[in-house]
Amino acid sequence: MALKKKQGPGVIAVNRRASFEYFVEERLEAGLSLQGWEVKALRAGKANISEAYVTVKDGEVILLGSIINPLKTSCAFVVSDPTRTRKLLLNRREIGRLIGKSQRAGYTIIPLKLYWKGSWAKLEIGVAKGKQEHDKRDSIKDREWQRDKERVMKKAFK
Repeated sequence: MALKKKQGPGVIAVNRRASFEYFVEERLEAGLSLQGWEVKALRAGKANISEAYVTVKDGEVILLGSIINPLKTSCAFVVSDPTRTRKLLLNRREIGRLIGKSQRAGYTIIPLKLYWKGSWAKLEIGVAKGKQEHDKRDSIKDREWQRDKERVMKKAFK
């Protein structure tokens, strides 16, 4: 039985695949425009951002493909769509910088982490460049080397 990696107290969801698939060059913190039932579901930890991506449309930054599953006890009168598009809250200067960096060849904007900052839900997004197959193999090799090195050091000091 695999154990879940312990995350910080405010972390809701982490896109673990992002560090394997992309080189993240810049990170930004963005607010989320949410509905009431979505906030309740986030408090219960019912979010997934591993298949999500971020796009810029008409000068607005939008999160697509994220899944926030509604609670069974949420209001029956509200239509809850788990995969609806959500607007990210950034200022004009940050949006302009994102547009400029993401329009370069091979660059994209990806969600990295969804977390609480006080009572506000925040999304950490990154401007990233896709890795090629040999880069992924190098990442695996480096990760295994770090793991082996820690094992050897632990044995040596025991």
